[in-house]
Amino acid sequence: AELVGLAMPHARIEVAVQQRPAGGREPALTVSGKSLGATADGVDEVELRLVAHPGASALPLQRGASGGELSRVMLAVEVVFAGAGGPPTLVFDEVDAGVGGRAAVEIGRCLARLARRYQVLVVTHLPQVAAFADQHLMVTKGTEGTVTTSGVRTVEDGERSRELARMLAGLPDSDLGIAHAEELLKLAAEEKTTLT
Repeated sequence: AELVGLAMPHARIEVAVQQRPAGGREPALTVSGKSLGATADGVDEVELRLVAHPGASALPLQRGASGGELSRVMLAVEVVFAGAGGPPTLVFDEVDAGVGGRAAVEIGRCLARLARRYQVLVVTHLPQVAAFADQHLMVTKGTEGTVTTSGVRTVEDGERSRELARMLAGLPDSDLGIAHAEELLKLAAEEKTTLT
């Protein structure tokens, strides 16, 4: 169900579980009369497989998903397991690759929901996702002579509209871009009050 809102309406995840046969130097464990390879992870090999669209074959995630699809599948998995504990910090690097518009807003909403329980760090180029951030950081890069420098700075509340406008249109001082950015910030703030 989470994949539908992440611009993957027909995608399906399958879980394949196979018992690992004994062999080699690993310890063996007999289960139901079968000798199985036992490791610290158990006797089963578990693989997530993606069926990206109707008629597609189920392929292992690492082979069957593009970078953007893989990021969205992992986001959906994190959302599903959010109540079960886990690491206190989640990092998503361009989880919104290959999407825009409404799907980007849905990704922003999903990330904001995760941020209610975890510290969530997101690298994004989409203003629809950045608008949901509680804290907006901007990576800067420049050159001084023959030296390239980079840094990170906090985008303060008063300048968020200009930064989102820059992300939208490439122009931080566009009246239309700023109006659209303010609309995005308002939408994100309203959406965040209704998240469970």
